[in-house]
Amino acid sequence: MNGLDDLKLELEEWKRQGRYRLPAVWESGSGPWMVLNGRKVLQMASNNYLGLTDHPRLKQAAIAAIERYGVGSGSVRTIAGTLDIHEQLELELADFKGTEAALVFQSGFTTNQGVFGTLLQENDVVISDALNHASIIDGIRLTKAARRIYPHKEMNALEDALRGASGYRRRFIVTDGVFSMDGDIAPLPEIVALAERYDAIVCVDDAHASGVLGRCGKGTTDHFSLHGRVHIQIGTLSKAVGVVGGYAAGSQALKEYLIHKARPFLFSTSQTPAVAASCLEAIRVLRESPELGERMWAQADRFRAELQADGFDTGDSETPIIPIVVGDAADTMRFSAQLLEEGVFAPGIVYPTVAADKGRVRLIVTAAHSDEDLAFARAALREVGRAFGLI
Repeated sequence: MNGLDDLKLELEEWKRQGRYRLPAVWESGSGPWMVLNGRKVLQMASNNYLGLTDHPRLKQAAIAAIERYGVGSGSVRTIAGTLDIHEQLELELADFKGTEAALVFQSGFTTNQGVFGTLLQENDVVISDALNHASIIDGIRLTKAARRIYPHKEMNALEDALRGASGYRRRFIVTDGVFSMDGDIAPLPEIVALAERYDAIVCVDDAHASGVLGRCGKGTTDHFSLHGRVHIQIGTLSKAVGVVGGYAAGSQALKEYLIHKARPFLFSTSQTPAVAASCLEAIRVLRESPELGERMWAQADRFRAELQADGFDTGDSETPIIPIVVGDAADTMRFSAQLLEEGVFAPGIVYPTVAADKGRVRLIVTAAHSDEDLAFARAALREVGRAFGLI
């Protein structure tokens, strides 16, 4: 047996537990209906909240950027890889988020690595919600800072952690704006109030809130009218924005510090011209098309209410992320497979992504889903839900 043979054993164990799966391979672009194995199925798992991945203005912006700049930047940002469209994107993104400045990274994941790895040192403490995204967790792990984890949205526990952190140089609170597996919203006003009482920094990750919460999708800070009271807003450009990338928005000093110190920024080739241009166009579309968000919310709220009326457990969902909790991992994966047989793609999510007894399929309702699409999904869910005894 060589040093990697044990991987096969672990894979077999995952299969036995019902946790094994490989990515679906799609034969069409992102949209409400997509082609999988030669068959059209209703896509209910995409983060393409506003349908921007196929927006004609974004596609034209990408094509024009390729014609002008080529397909790549050829370098990292600090050498020869900063194009004028990168700077324009950051200017308009900062204005959109209501901050002094913004810095774009290659992904939301690398943004969290860059921000936490740069700002947190061994005499600092970071206080994190228990259900924060894996990129936050991994970003924190790269630091030597002390760590405190408070139970999900438990403000008394957060205050206890802050009260016990007075001896640290920097107290750093981080939370998702919208939690990706449950679809609930962080109690940001309470978090900010505690941070101000205990002289702490607030960082909110808006991966699932950018384009979703706030006016024209400006995010959690705008949703709660907390501009000027949240120090760092992190987000992705790959979900509601429809393209790919990440950003950190805050002060000009923060931006310049990250330019000098954030390793993912320093050692990764910059966004391709087409990506930067289409992200820039997406921000402009968000500003000009509030009806996209309004439709997404109307569809999501109605669909969630219908599923709850049918008897499904949708957890604490209050956004277009709507989980249907099944429980057991193997049952969850079978439930997902049966939904696919009925023509609805909603992959199972099981441990370790969620707790062992909280397996679920996660549905995401987008602005592109029609009334007929959601009626089709509801009928399939009711059929399979009855067969599994969930309703």
